[in-house]
Amino acid sequence: MTVMPDPHLSLVRDVRPKTPGCEECLRTGMGWVHLRLCLTCGHVGCCDSSPGRHARAHAAAVGHPIVRSLQPGENWRWCFAHEAFV
Repeated sequence: MTVMPDPHLSLVRDVRPKTPGCEECLRTGMGWVHLRLCLTCGHVGCCDSSPGRHARAHAAAVGHPIVRSLQPGENWRWCFAHEAFV
């Protein structure tokens, strides 16, 4: 069986985090658990374990499904559209 690469990988760009924490949480004063970096635009959002789940909300709102973990020592990417590591 051949596994096809995720088609959303074409949206990945060389980006830098726009903010030092979750953009929405910083704006509203909420806290977060872990941070995720949008690999299309550099938006920083909080993970699904955080109250705001802002990384997932950003992906749904603007169509940027691929994120990577911003946690020290973690080197993985996730596609929200396919609910899978890429």
